[in-house]
Amino acid sequence: MVETLAVYRRLIGARIRSQYQYRASFALFSVGQFLTTFVDFLALLVVFTHVRQLAGWSVWQVAFLYGLSGVAFSLADVFVSQVEYLPDHVKGGTFDHFLVRPRGALFQLCAEEFELRRLGKLVEGGLVLALACGRVGVHWTAARIIVTAVSAMSGAVIFGSVWVVGAACNFWLIDAREVVNSFTYGGNFLTQYPLPIYGVVLRRILAFVVPLAFVSFFPALYVLGKHDPFTSLGFVRFLSPLVAGATLVVARLAWNAGVRHYRSTGS
Repeated sequence: MVETLAVYRRLIGARIRSQYQYRASFALFSVGQFLTTFVDFLALLVVFTHVRQLAGWSVWQVAFLYGLSGVAFSLADVFVSQVEYLPDHVKGGTFDHFLVRPRGALFQLCAEEFELRRLGKLVEGGLVLALACGRVGVHWTAARIIVTAVSAMSGAVIFGSVWVVGAACNFWLIDAREVVNSFTYGGNFLTQYPLPIYGVVLRRILAFVVPLAFVSFFPALYVLGKHDPFTSLGFVRFLSPLVAGATLVVARLAWNAGVRHYRSTGS
């Protein structure tokens, strides 16, 4: 494990140094990432110029959802979203290169395409979360702080697992990027708002099929002291780490199945 982390650090370091050779491009891309996501937050604020609450949630409570989801998604975006490039490797036959090396293919893919410039999203999400935490009007106990931090990490694992499962589909579908994006980038958008605003079918999908409701909504119920409109089982709001672990197992199984199915182009 220690050796693997050391290898990962060296690979990431090499990628960062190569990207930092073009400092102006690096800075502009990072700022662009920040501003692009900040526009989404401005859109949220615009919604609340027309309504006082959204399904019983105030503007800063929704901002808390937005920030928590943004931090979780951005962490996955920085460290795992590189699997988006898998279709190019499968179609070009370059995925073979990963298979003949001593490290796992998923490990190599995530390290090889690492882009530190994506941190702009993480900064924006963190700022919104910090701002919301100061305005939601709750007493910040140690338990609330821990749940928020653990939920952000668990949410990152959930988003990352969704990315990997979606990427694994490319071994069969060749290029399923748009389908995957609907669950990752689309999922990020959905988790920025309270679950009750969606229809019953979508709510069930987000709770039981692609469990993105555990990224921000259920943890926020505890942190913000809100009533759960769907179940009287209080422990549900603490299940994010367990759900993250389950999605991680599913992602690993899906990836392994995809690699076994892979056939080289022969070129």
